[in-house]
Amino acid sequence: MRMAISRKLTDDEQAALDAIGDRPDSEIDLTDIPEVTNWAGAVRGMFRPVKRHVTIRLDADLLAWFEHQGKGYQTRINAALREYVDRHKGA
Repeated sequence: MRMAISRKLTDDEQAALDAIGDRPDSEIDLTDIPEVTNWAGAVRGMFRPVKRHVTIRLDADLLAWFEHQGKGYQTRINAALREYVDRHKGA
């Protein structure tokens, strides 16, 4: 599952993630991580904001531009709105 990030990764960060992603599971050492068998205390959405389903009216040309970029256009719209909010928090 791919998660949205709030900032662009540096080339070094992306290279490190790509290198880890290319490794087969058999090469990853998990011996120092205990297996979790009880998820009773788990909290959904702890590491990212919880999404809500909403209906929003957008100008047709804006929506077409985001859709033209391909799959994931809703995630890109969300990222654009988040960037706007982050820039205007102190205003």
